[in-house]
Amino acid sequence: MPPPSLVVAIDGPTASGKGTLARRLARHLGFAHLDSGLLYRAVGLGLLRVGKDPADRAAAAEMARSLDPSGLADPELRSERTGHAASVVAAVPEVRGALLDFQRRFAASPPGGARGVVIDGRDIGTVVCPTADAKIFLDAGVEQRAARREKELRQRGAAIIEGAVLRDLQERDARDRNRAVAPLVRAGDAFVLDTTDMDADQAFREALAYIGSRGFGGPGGPAAEM
Repeated sequence: MPPPSLVVAIDGPTASGKGTLARRLARHLGFAHLDSGLLYRAVGLGLLRVGKDPADRAAAAEMARSLDPSGLADPELRSERTGHAASVVAAVPEVRGALLDFQRRFAASPPGGARGVVIDGRDIGTVVCPTADAKIFLDAGVEQRAARREKELRQRGAAIIEGAVLRDLQERDARDRNRAVAPLVRAGDAFVLDTTDMDADQAFREALAYIGSRGFGGPGGPAAEM
């Protein structure tokens, strides 16, 4: 029997930087990476494309059950309208149940024979992988997160309506934190990393130091990539 895979769980609100951090950590550690938010975005986008309301619980559950993972590279998954739809379907218990098994299978059997996984989302350390070897809760002030998201959207050439990004993040935060099933909360044993006043390099160093303290690191040790 192969040894169980190592699991790094990264949770946090929208635009906290968890995706960027997770990808960088996975690359450094030689782990597989799963952006769990893409699963919900794929469900939301699928509904939008067939003219269904993301708030339609039955339609959302059916879309989640028939989700094709090969579509997770679709660039439209990163759009703002898809992100809004994803936040809506993520509050549907049947959707979360349909996607939970996929995430746990990924963690238990990483693709490509990787020795571990980095999974980012909103309930990874509390629901999906509660026994993860390392848990990080990434956070930042909502104004700072809105500024980062606006910068990202401008770089993509998107038109920005004054105040719209901030309002959208506030609405998403409220849905994520107050939903009945698997709300966004910090796991009691998670390392809290507030990146309000940090850049990506600083956040990476802090996270890597924490992971090193848990007894494992990437090729060449926890400080190899700086």
